[in-house]
Amino acid sequence: MALKSTIFKVNLQVADIDHGYYADHQLTLARHPSETDERMMVRLVALARNAHALQTVLAGDGTLAFGAGLSNPDDPDVWLRDFTGRTRLWIEVGQPEDKPLTRACSKADEVQVYCFHHAAEVWWRGIGTKLSRLQNLSVFRVPTGASQALAALAQRSMQLQATIQEGTLMLGDGATTVDIEPLRWK
Repeated sequence: MALKSTIFKVNLQVADIDHGYYADHQLTLARHPSETDERMMVRLVALARNAHALQTVLAGDGTLAFGAGLSNPDDPDVWLRDFTGRTRLWIEVGQPEDKPLTRACSKADEVQVYCFHHAAEVWWRGIGTKLSRLQNLSVFRVPTGASQALAALAQRSMQLQATIQEGTLMLGDGATTVDIEPLRWK
């Protein structure tokens, strides 16, 4: 019998001071049986960091949502689409291979990768030159300590506040706050 995804409900309040974006997002996260809380929370961080694009890129006329992720490798972890169905932003979390990223870059206006694992540096050394020609690709490194601290915030029902100021995202649940300042590798 196949294991089913675990469902998490999130009320995410975003205050993006850098982009002047303030909104509440009611989200449902489906955590694949092979996904860790750490990876799931990095997906949430990626969405929070890019929530402003709903207004700054699409002027409110689009959808920002979680993709199928690990359940479908051809689907992004997070995506932003306008109402014509055009993918404006494709986000991958982890350490994807170069060929799927190349395909993603041909399907979307912008592609972002958020790597977080302690072996991310090894991954980047092996793949960085292959990705250098992809003009619409950005790669961010979430520090290991921050990504591990995020896992502690994971609950089946979450009330989270995300404040973004000067490139730093502060994600908290009222009792604990984690500061995330991703390093831009590309």
